[in-house]
Amino acid sequence: MKAKLYTIDFKESGEVELNKEIFGIDPRQDILYRVVHWQLAKRRAGTQSTLTRSEVRGTTKKPFAQKGTGNARQGSLKGPHQYGGGVAHAPKPRDYSYALPKKVRVLGLKMALSAKAKENKIMILKDAKLKTPKTKDFSKSLDKQSLKSVLFIDGDAVDENFRKAIGNLVKIDVLPSAGANVYDILQHENLILTESAVKKLEERLA
Repeated sequence: MKAKLYTIDFKESGEVELNKEIFGIDPRQDILYRVVHWQLAKRRAGTQSTLTRSEVRGTTKKPFAQKGTGNARQGSLKGPHQYGGGVAHAPKPRDYSYALPKKVRVLGLKMALSAKAKENKIMILKDAKLKTPKTKDFSKSLDKQSLKSVLFIDGDAVDENFRKAIGNLVKIDVLPSAGANVYDILQHENLILTESAVKKLEERLA
């Protein structure tokens, strides 16, 4: 399948061939859901921690006699029902990540790329290099194309001037090809790849 090739100023510069097996397959919501869920689970910090009744500081002595006070009987001041007591089933640090088969992860990325291609929300640039890191100038270029939410994916490394130029733009992000992932692709309305990124992704997903 073919796609139009553009310069960094969004002027047409020819065509580029895209692999149908990567950019032309039918997306499946269940696969995309599984991959996104796996990604978000990996990102969770899992650092939450509260004290159980055995960890709360304080005496274990019975607060008052079992009978004769008129109060409900109590065996401890550290129970979950007491003010300042421990938490029942207290959350502790844990790892939320889990394994997802590589075939599913690869298929998910192919489907995310194909979904953008199917919606005509994908563009190919010759390269993503700027002579100067001018945010204002590049922002105007994006506005002319009505691009409000874009993920740029470059080759092995991202041009430093380009990274600086988009640094303060909301919903405009850039990743090297090695960082391309389903969650970030689906989070942005438009996907813009460089020729180098297309080559790297096709090598990675072939």
